[in-house]
Amino acid sequence: MSPVDPASPAGPVTEVPAPDPDGAVLAVDVGGTTMKGSIVDGAGRIQHSVVVPSQTETGAEPVDAVRALCRRLRDDALARGVVPAGIGVVTPGIVDETAGVVRYASNIRFRDVPLRALVEDDLDLPVGIGHDARAAGIAEAVAGAGRGLDNFLLLPLGTGIAATVVVHGAPVPGTTWSAGEVGHMPVFPGGEPCSCGQRGCLEVYASAGGLARRYARLGGTPGRDSRAIAAAVESDPLARSVWETATEALGIALATLTLTLDPARIVLGGGLAEAGAQLFDPVRETLGAALAWRDAPDLVPSAFGTTGARIGAAILARRAAGLAVPDGWGALAPVHS
Repeated sequence: MSPVDPASPAGPVTEVPAPDPDGAVLAVDVGGTTMKGSIVDGAGRIQHSVVVPSQTETGAEPVDAVRALCRRLRDDALARGVVPAGIGVVTPGIVDETAGVVRYASNIRFRDVPLRALVEDDLDLPVGIGHDARAAGIAEAVAGAGRGLDNFLLLPLGTGIAATVVVHGAPVPGTTWSAGEVGHMPVFPGGEPCSCGQRGCLEVYASAGGLARRYARLGGTPGRDSRAIAAAVESDPLARSVWETATEALGIALATLTLTLDPARIVLGGGLAEAGAQLFDPVRETLGAALAWRDAPDLVPSAFGTTGARIGAAILARRAAGLAVPDGWGALAPVHS
């Protein structure tokens, strides 16, 4: 995006368009199943979105697929007359946000990927790199279910499970950028094996991906995802059993987190939380029963649903570009996009 040297054979100077004065940014959420990218305007509204598979059929490296989505999103913005001020990219795993490096993410086969440098080289834009759950926590703190709270927990229930521990309005990254990896908290010691090498992990039982895999492994109808399993609970005994185990595992995990962190509120997000009372009621019951001498914290759904990580990525993009993030920014974003 640099001007052309008039003395070079390339021709006359080409004026470089300035970033959108309204502060539009790009936001990319890399998941274990799909990657979602959006153009987010200066008011925090999603104006355009793209969804692509995380794993390409060509066998290309996952990092190349991420870079391709970032370039596509930039080109889509320019085609709409929008010059973005920056881009935020968030992923699962162990993310060193200061260095802009994804240290390890098993679901997307990343290890020591210098994602910020790669995207900067591709797009010539300021880049914010973050952890998907922590980014969603930032969105909830700024404009969602955690707004105005000094401390709360957010657990997006997706392909995996990670928690955002928000203290004094900011997510806690941990000493090794690994805080919140509660998906690998053993809830049933000696239980079923997890891809991480441990047994009985929360993610095996209560993530959307884990629930679907467990249902299929136990003999359920092949190809059913977590939504289909939830819908079949009344008619399918195996679906009911798998669902009840999932809510029990989640309630046990939340009780442990409550006793450790004493949050003012626990927020559940991600696709699995869309089950509503079917999920929340039994989880509340298990959580309350596990806390004999104290009240359970409020358990509420995310204000952003499946868009939380992208709004958080947009906030990281604005910060990387030196733009302000007013209180409530992003509240106009849809829950699904």
